[in-house]
Amino acid sequence: MKTLARGENCPAPAGPLTVTLAASTSVDVSALLLGPDGRVRTDADLVFYNQPTAPGVEYRRVPTGHQLMFDATAVPAGVDTVAVAASLDGTGPATFAAAGPTAVTVSDASGTALIGFTADALGDESALVCLEFYRRGEQWKIRAVGQGYADGLAGLATAFGISVEHDEPTPDAPHEPSPTTTSPPVHSPVPRGVLAMRSELFTPAHAEVPGSGIQKQGSKMCRIGMNGDVMARAGSMVAYQGNLQFEAKGSGGIGRALKQALSGEGVPLMKVTGQGDLFLANAAQDVHLIDLDGTDGLTINGANVLAFESSLSYDIKRVQGAAAGGNAGFFNCVFSGRGRIAITTDGIPVVLNVDQPTFADPQAAVAWSSSLQTRVKKNDSFGLGTLIGRTTGERFTLEFAGQGFVVVQPSEQPPGGLVGGSGSGEQAGVGGALGGLLGR
Repeated sequence: MKTLARGENCPAPAGPLTVTLAASTSVDVSALLLGPDGRVRTDADLVFYNQPTAPGVEYRRVPTGHQLMFDATAVPAGVDTVAVAASLDGTGPATFAAAGPTAVTVSDASGTALIGFTADALGDESALVCLEFYRRGEQWKIRAVGQGYADGLAGLATAFGISVEHDEPTPDAPHEPSPTTTSPPVHSPVPRGVLAMRSELFTPAHAEVPGSGIQKQGSKMCRIGMNGDVMARAGSMVAYQGNLQFEAKGSGGIGRALKQALSGEGVPLMKVTGQGDLFLANAAQDVHLIDLDGTDGLTINGANVLAFESSLSYDIKRVQGAAAGGNAGFFNCVFSGRGRIAITTDGIPVVLNVDQPTFADPQAAVAWSSSLQTRVKKNDSFGLGTLIGRTTGERFTLEFAGQGFVVVQPSEQPPGGLVGGSGSGEQAGVGGALGGLLGR
């Protein structure tokens, strides 16, 4: 059985699932079917002992505790989240801090326990959202939540959009409290975690994307669904969930380390291993994904490498045609093999299809097909005008020929120095596009 930590998520197992909640004190168990805005559509979207069914969700009281049956295929399209909650019924401790934890187990149709989470509280919560089933595209996932409210089931229901009225109790009212017999709530969710708040930040547009491997998370970040290892730029981690380990790898080998020292080019790497979700970014630059199929390589400025799958290999090589102009600092990283690489650009780039002679500023050319032929073209002629400072500002361009593509960003970063750029800088977003005289 996989045990989740607070905030951790995992794919929901396929098929009908049973959620079992067990606590050391008497609790009420409920589920809320929530739309994209994080609120119920109608009061019928609250499932509890007095209203035990809704599409895709059913409540059952069993001798060992409470159960919620969840069938993702029956949940309406307008429901993005099913939140599973426990609330104290008033017959025992007043807070979960005093009552102790609530154990939550997700089992398959055969009764095999697959996922577990222990929800507890540290303050005056009397209601806890234990876990969530939530959609990510066509996939359902499970998140361990463990966030609470100070005013019980009534406060929790109100926070999710259910109108709770105060009625006088009747002689035939059930012994167990219900939302319609609870005293008027104070509406004071405990200020812990996102569930106690409402914001456009909590809409699906800002939620993590689904899938394993390297994925785009918005335009300036990537998310890696980890189940193994990946190579990433050192210092690029902005967040992670799950059990991940980080190991510094330098530039990825002694040979590349020596080349990096001589050329000023390279990628300071870290190896990330484990299971979970890893989020990477570099100086708020735009992120793009490229899949290599093994038929051609990718030549790229080391400063624009964010992450790549370990199935890819790379080396530091001189840019073809650069030495003829005496520019000994023209070096880039060359990736080959099969796998995915995440790169960054300073702004939204243009991708040029090289089916005719193509030229780019060396400081703006981010990456290109390794099969292309390149040479450095000198534009300004040396003369009196150059000596007194009159120049076009485009003294050199990089010429591409053959069949392939060139990625050109809308930015010309300032040169990084005569010998080599700063391509090895962590979280810099700038560095030796070609190193040397034309480096960044």
